Amino acid sequence: MNLTTLPPLFLDLSGAFAVLVSLSFLFAKARAYWHWSNASLLPYFLLFIGGGQWMLAGLQVTYLLFGIHGLYLWHLEARRDAGELRFNEPLWYGVTWVASLAIFAFTVIVTDFSQAWNWVQFAAVTLALVANFGTTRKWAWSWPVWVTVNAVQAVYFWHTAYWALFALQFVLAAMSVYGFLVWRKDERRVVEFA
Repeated sequence: MNLTTLPPLFLDLSGAFAVLVSLSFLFAKARAYWHWSNASLLPYFLLFIGGGQWMLAGLQVTYLLFGIHGLYLWHLEARRDAGELRFNEPLWYGVTWVASLAIFAFTVIVTDFSQAWNWVQFAAVTLALVANFGTTRKWAWSWPVWVTVNAVQAVYFWHTAYWALFALQFVLAAMSVYGFLVWRKDERRVVEFA
């Protein structure tokens, strides 16, 4: 079976399913989040490649880097917090950003910005990179940024007729509000015990 000939609706729905499952783990900051999130990337990558949406396809590759990096980073942070090890945090926090920004630069170069909708794609991808950085660090401020990403992407996915992705943006925005409340509560608890 040629993966590039899968129906766009199938790719759209299978990616949306994996994202929803992943977020149920993210609220609890469970590592299974990264596995399910990474599982959503192949269908979305194929969907965006098939639609010629290079920035969104490149974002999937960036998400994979963040996914692998985030999973291992959470492991290192748990061991650090347990007093088992120390690691070079600036290096670990910066390494994925360098690769992600290189992918972002490449997708900017190959994107035709004479098409107005590609500017919407650019805004969504830029905001998603910022939000993803905050998520890998488990910072609560990342959730409101995700809500903004969802709003921009809802407009874009309406335009492209990716209906599962369009509907998913509203579910994700609601889940992001909940995630923000949970993570803010966690942050306050950490401050109280400090």
